[in-house]
Amino acid sequence: MTLFEYPFNERVRALLRLESLFDRMLFFAGLSDARQHQVALSALFDLLDATERTDIKGSVLQDLERQRMVLVGLKDHPGVDTKTLTSMLAEIEKAAANLNASGRTGQSLRENEWLTSLRGRLVVPGGGTQVDMPSFHAWQSLPDAKRQADLQRWISSLMPVHIGIAIVLRLLRESGEAVKAVAPQGAYQQMLAGKTYQLLRVWVDDTAGVFPEISANKYMVWIRYSAQQGDQRPQAVAQDVAFKMTLCAL
Repeated sequence: MTLFEYPFNERVRALLRLESLFDRMLFFAGLSDARQHQVALSALFDLLDATERTDIKGSVLQDLERQRMVLVGLKDHPGVDTKTLTSMLAEIEKAAANLNASGRTGQSLRENEWLTSLRGRLVVPGGGTQVDMPSFHAWQSLPDAKRQADLQRWISSLMPVHIGIAIVLRLLRESGEAVKAVAPQGAYQQMLAGKTYQLLRVWVDDTAGVFPEISANKYMVWIRYSAQQGDQRPQAVAQDVAFKMTLCAL
């Protein structure tokens, strides 16, 4: 099944975007081809852009502290797995300590003159070629292991944020329980009865050939299923669509 996620607020939307950029960067940095490493660098620069004007570190620290306090309050509840709870608390506390010790997000990368010049060239179509930046071409010609070592060194300064975001989103996703639902003639609505959620997760069967277009607020969730065929714009479907969904809130 294909998973679609919809954030209820801009804070969660930002975390999901950063998670996607980290996933792309780490995936391509782990490969060996120089062209794949250029994709990793582009994702790295996108992360620097995304964290330049917002205090992502402070936001993640607040989320971690909020969840730590919630988990501490569960220590004396009957039926709680003490071992799992203790492990989760230790993971949160370690992530928070690493974030506090990391300084401003990506500052060392912003102070790297060569990366700064490369960042400016890669935003230009074809700007990373040897014609415009021979030093980058020379770097791409280095042995795979040397390029990978450089990438890991540059990425390491962002890893405390990556780990913190991963913990926050994991706890958020695990906060809900998946339920089965059906969208009659491709449309589904659910009233939320005033409860505040942060994330909606929707799973759709791969063979259905449809995708959800979602809108939501604190009062209602609205899902409309559409299909994409050929070069035409997506069209709303008229058949019933079975799916699973989870409403998540911390």
